[in-house]
Amino acid sequence: MTDITVRELAQDEWAIFRSLRLRALEENPEAFVATYEEESSFSDEQWQERMQRSTRLAAQQGGEWVALASVGEENTRDDDDLGEVYGIWVTPELRGEGVAKQLMEHAETVGRNAGYSHLVYWVHTDNGRAVAFASSIGYRPTEARRPVTVEGEPGHEAALVLPLGADAALETPLALQADGGEDVTD
Repeated sequence: MTDITVRELAQDEWAIFRSLRLRALEENPEAFVATYEEESSFSDEQWQERMQRSTRLAAQQGGEWVALASVGEENTRDDDDLGEVYGIWVTPELRGEGVAKQLMEHAETVGRNAGYSHLVYWVHTDNGRAVAFASSIGYRPTEARRPVTVEGEPGHEAALVLPLGADAALETPLALQADGGEDVTD
């Protein structure tokens, strides 16, 4: 594998985030709740505001941006010490090459630095590859589900959880033990 560099995007690098996000939505619409049509109409100001909501991680290879992930507060529950990793995308040419693992390692560092007790990764219940990947890097399945609509089709996402702190033995945060939740599109 060619060298990959993963780093946090600065607030003024919103155009990189926009470019990667729109590319992800266009190339893999089945992987996201949001749509290319919806987000491609956002103004520059909307993209700048979105940069402020979460930490955006991007991977670069040979000067080209090739992957994206976001880390922020898990906002579908009433527990403010849960972080969420979401919007993960790797260019198809580099899938299976360890790029997603590097993104998730950086996301874990961001989560620890933010003081989160756990990171939550919501995965569509039909996405066995994502579930297997998350499980391989320490994420644990939970019973928590939330409804989503992807490409016009209703479905559900399952929460997988990575303990970050001293309470790593706690398998599922109490806030994630009940079903429900809101549809989140970011």
